[in-house]
Amino acid sequence: MNKATHFFGTSVFGQLISLIEPSIINQAVNSYNSDRYIKKFRTKDHLISMLFCALAKCTSLREVSGAMLGLSGKTRHFQMEHIPCKSTLGDANQLRKADVFGFIYHKLLKKYSGYISDSRIKDVINKQIEIFDSTTISLFKDIMKCVGRKPKDGKRKGGIKVHTIINVDETVPKMVWFTSAATNDHVLLNKLKMDSNTIYVFDKGYNDYKAFEKFCTHQTGFVTRIKDNAVYECVEKQEIEDYIHSGVREDEKITLTVKDGNEYRNLTLRKIRFYDREFKREYEFLTNLYEMRADLVAAIYKLRWQIETLFKQLKQNFPLKYFLGDNENAIMIQIYCALIANLLLTVIQKQLKRRWAFSNLVSFCKIHLFNYIHLMRFLENPDKDWRKTLHNEEQLALF
Repeated sequence: MNKATHFFGTSVFGQLISLIEPSIINQAVNSYNSDRYIKKFRTKDHLISMLFCALAKCTSLREVSGAMLGLSGKTRHFQMEHIPCKSTLGDANQLRKADVFGFIYHKLLKKYSGYISDSRIKDVINKQIEIFDSTTISLFKDIMKCVGRKPKDGKRKGGIKVHTIINVDETVPKMVWFTSAATNDHVLLNKLKMDSNTIYVFDKGYNDYKAFEKFCTHQTGFVTRIKDNAVYECVEKQEIEDYIHSGVREDEKITLTVKDGNEYRNLTLRKIRFYDREFKREYEFLTNLYEMRADLVAAIYKLRWQIETLFKQLKQNFPLKYFLGDNENAIMIQIYCALIANLLLTVIQKQLKRRWAFSNLVSFCKIHLFNYIHLMRFLENPDKDWRKTLHNEEQLALF
């Protein structure tokens, strides 16, 4: 590669690490005393090691420590003080609180929200739309509470469930909670912040009439799908205006019964039956947004697909099939570091004028992780060196 074109004094990995300001790490250390009684392998070294694991797609402690030891001469530019051996990294994953890495992630999200946000949807709806969903990461060890019946082979499948909120205009997790795979989704609705300027979107696995009643009391909007076996009574049918290609087939107010101990109360909500021409199927939505057009309510629910895309992106591009520890804390650290790596690469992607598929960007960074090329300049014009070489060869051919 021509040194004058894309050469840079810091490796690609160092450039990614430079997006994390030392002050953010220091705040996390001070908030959780995460370096107390630690002589060598401090929080910053731990974070860098786990980010290397995520970006290089390492699948074991030995692979992380061995690879970083082999690259020890290239760690000075991001000021890594101690390269861990296998046992040191394993102990740190077990003993250093995962909340430290969660703190760093949320600080980074706050810092870079301006780079990754797209306010066009909010400008149309005039409210913040937040999507809430979960994904289960399967584990065969007895780390988290198992679910389901015990199979014949005796290997009962456990797992960790990652509950996530994303702003529809940011496409990266805003909040993350971890539970066992056996935890029912609707329990997490109580963690949502009630706000009259927010609309929450979630699937029918979160159906909880008591929570819906709370949403209505606090004037917080929500859109979900009604369960197939829901029992309700229609109290008023709304006239469907003749919107072109709207797909709205029914719009009505219904009453549902909320059970609270021995007490029963009626809850009035809006039910919309909608035919999706793209997928050729019918959906029934439940909401408390009475003033909004019915077809717009359906459009808001379709935005929920963004969080499914996020889960797919995380599982495809970061090694969440292989965990470096057999305890809950180690798994949470690895997931948080995958989220941090995902955030850093999303910031890079959003800053580029040239369009890059996220998976291609991750693959490029993995291949060139410790190469000394200017990441942004190369990604904007990756063909520049090739064209220059071709031009020189053509000039030489004249002689």
